[in-house]
Amino acid sequence: MMSKRQLKRYTQEFKDRAVELMNSTDHSVPEIAEQLDVNPKNLYNWRAQAQAKRAGGNSSEMVELQKENKQLRKELAQLKEEQAILKKAAAYFARDIQ
Repeated sequence: MMSKRQLKRYTQEFKDRAVELMNSTDHSVPEIAEQLDVNPKNLYNWRAQAQAKRAGGNSSEMVELQKENKQLRKELAQLKEEQAILKKAAAYFARDIQ
């Protein structure tokens, strides 16, 4: 029987301190995430939200833009892979013609 996964909730103060720690040390985000027992993706999101807040933008808009950016990068990677396959196929068939 599978148990429901409990989502952790973090206070805004905890998030702010985590972002401050990221900005004030030379440690990598995965190292800080391990120290704080937090998923590194959370740290990246919190930092982006803090930057958006400082820039005066709406953090929800920033999050949406990040999601869109992630999706576009995924599509780009897929298209590059398809292009590489087509180039190999074209080279293969061109070799047979000559």
